[in-house]
Amino acid sequence: MEDILYLCLFAFMAGFIDSVVGGGGLIQLPALLIFLPGVPLPTIFGTGKFAGIAGTTAAMVRYVRTVKINYLAILPAAAMAFVFSFLGARALSHLDANLLKPLILVLLVLVAVYTFIKKDFGSLHAPKLTASKERLYGLMVGAVIGFYDGFFGPGTGSFLIFIFIGLFGFNFLAASAAAKVVNVATNLSALLYFGYKGYILYDVAIPMAVCSIIGSQLGTRTALRRGVGFVRVLFLIVVSGIILKFAYDTYGTGGSDFANLASSVQVWFGRKG
Repeated sequence: MEDILYLCLFAFMAGFIDSVVGGGGLIQLPALLIFLPGVPLPTIFGTGKFAGIAGTTAAMVRYVRTVKINYLAILPAAAMAFVFSFLGARALSHLDANLLKPLILVLLVLVAVYTFIKKDFGSLHAPKLTASKERLYGLMVGAVIGFYDGFFGPGTGSFLIFIFIGLFGFNFLAASAAAKVVNVATNLSALLYFGYKGYILYDVAIPMAVCSIIGSQLGTRTALRRGVGFVRVLFLIVVSGIILKFAYDTYGTGGSDFANLASSVQVWFGRKG
């Protein structure tokens, strides 16, 4: 019972962070691994996805009611992300996810540096693409990010926000809202797979989901009230945290642990395919 209370606390924190700038999985997944020792890895992922998608969906609903979303561009991106997230998950049985870590680390550093240097980045909402290009780029973004989320995952929400600002010209709030729509699609794709296979501990996942929803509601409300500047600062903090985590996993003493985790995921998907 005590372990579930701790997991609920971490789910609340993950929901808060994820609702604003993404990255909640970096809080929730380690907590699940710590407080559910001996539980098979697919069940860890399935339970986490159930809790995570609850918070992400709650945040999306609140954003949709407040922030104007360009559905002509975002819905095709979400649909493509749904398909490619599943394909990315299946690719784990054939490719080594650890090979991506140095590349993702470099990309995250560039994202952080660019956002820090360009002070007005994401401060103005000035879409710069034609309607046809928005749909085309939306499909491309959905395919690439959806595949990445299914294949590897960490930092997906932050990457989406950066892309919607840099490529589409959205501000941080609009980009966060759009990212939630796409992220719900990628999470739903994975959750359907986990649910179908029976890899969800509902007695743990349901209370975590409730706390994730509470955290996401508080996070979304805070972001909407405090505006673009607050989201920008939190974005930089979370991306910096992700960079440190990637660097530690890639080059520090924690690399072997992460490698074992990735290896286990690959073995599992290979057997269950």
